[in-house]
Amino acid sequence: MSKVVKFGGSSLASAEQFQKVGKIIRADKERRYVVPSAPGKRFSKDTKVTDMLYDCYALAESGKKFSGELQEIKARYEEIIQGLKLELSLDEEFRTIEKNFKDKAGSNYAASRGEYLNGIIMANYLGYEFIDAATVIFFDEKGDFDAAKTNEVLSARLAECKKAVVPGFYGAQPDGTVKTFSRGGSDVTGSIVAKAVKADVYENWTDVSGFMTADPRIIDNPARIDVITYRELRELSYMGASVLHEDAIFPVRQESIPINIRNTNDPEDNGTWIVGSTCQKSKYVITGIAGKKGFCSINIEKDMMNAEIGFGRKVLQAFEDNGISFEHVPSGIDTMTVFVHQDEFMHKEQQVVAGIHRLAHPDTIEIESDIALIAVVGRGMKSMRGTAGRIFAALAHNHINVKMIDQGSSEQNIIIGVSDEDFETAIRAIYDIFVVTKL
Repeated sequence: MSKVVKFGGSSLASAEQFQKVGKIIRADKERRYVVPSAPGKRFSKDTKVTDMLYDCYALAESGKKFSGELQEIKARYEEIIQGLKLELSLDEEFRTIEKNFKDKAGSNYAASRGEYLNGIIMANYLGYEFIDAATVIFFDEKGDFDAAKTNEVLSARLAECKKAVVPGFYGAQPDGTVKTFSRGGSDVTGSIVAKAVKADVYENWTDVSGFMTADPRIIDNPARIDVITYRELRELSYMGASVLHEDAIFPVRQESIPINIRNTNDPEDNGTWIVGSTCQKSKYVITGIAGKKGFCSINIEKDMMNAEIGFGRKVLQAFEDNGISFEHVPSGIDTMTVFVHQDEFMHKEQQVVAGIHRLAHPDTIEIESDIALIAVVGRGMKSMRGTAGRIFAALAHNHINVKMIDQGSSEQNIIIGVSDEDFETAIRAIYDIFVVTKL
């Protein structure tokens, strides 16, 4: 058996945190493959090393002096090395980084050095083999992740070693240029490694004990989710639940490898299990609530729209032509509404509106801004009558107007649109009726 363990930045921010991580790894001989992030914040007003690297590289790129800022980054690592009492020097690595910064190697390269250096320290501390992610994780010429090549090369490489450290967050393009995933991408690396070694479990260690049923910034001490399916997680992650990078689901999902979200500071807690399917019933009718603000709706009306073949395609063509993706498209007999991210749409709204008029010839177009979308997700909703009714009752009781409702065909999620100003109140109302009062 083997486990892949990924540790987030807060878990590796200091020597003390490194020691906690080392104890966790050594407590289970199956934890054979480790994916570290860059050092995170040591305290609330601290700066993440990745952000320090971005700022440092920005100076280098603009031709300004950056040696002082680079020395501050080096000091962060020296503090960890000295705290762990390691006989390790990163002098040569920092000389290379300084040279590459002067040569303008790119912001992706700069950001990736946080994980790269932490990986070297982690491998030295554990006595594991260090594998540079740039040699085993690949992107194509367009910058898209090359899953097939990565899995082939990484599987063969890891088959040669029993224990290894593979830094998270980055890989390389065909010409050797370093390319990173989006922020939080170490989660994705951990999932890729788990797939490559066909791990029994992918443990993702962070600073919380799993997924919560709602955002703790909105709900005080929300209930924890013990077991959640990939599908439920995908819905919640996309709508803002941020414990795990949303793209981290796909590699392990293909192999039915469970993910276990654990807390580095409370290693005895069982955390949250993310699985393909389960017979375990969730504690509540819903599994979780998540949402985002900042959407707008474009409402298109045209008489006999339903009888016009290709009308929907023509409308969406206007969005595609302007590089804008849509979130939801509820429709009626003579109406069609497109929900999009407001910050993407606002700078191109007149081009899109003109495009819709030119392509689809609608009677009217109305735009409404500052809309929040809330996802209520749960595998228990399918077998429970009146779920939507209880959501509407809770919102009506709190004087919240529902602007949109969309239920997926799987019957495991309901998307509700409300005003941005009603967002937090709506989350609390839905949480209260399903979790607190359990009606």
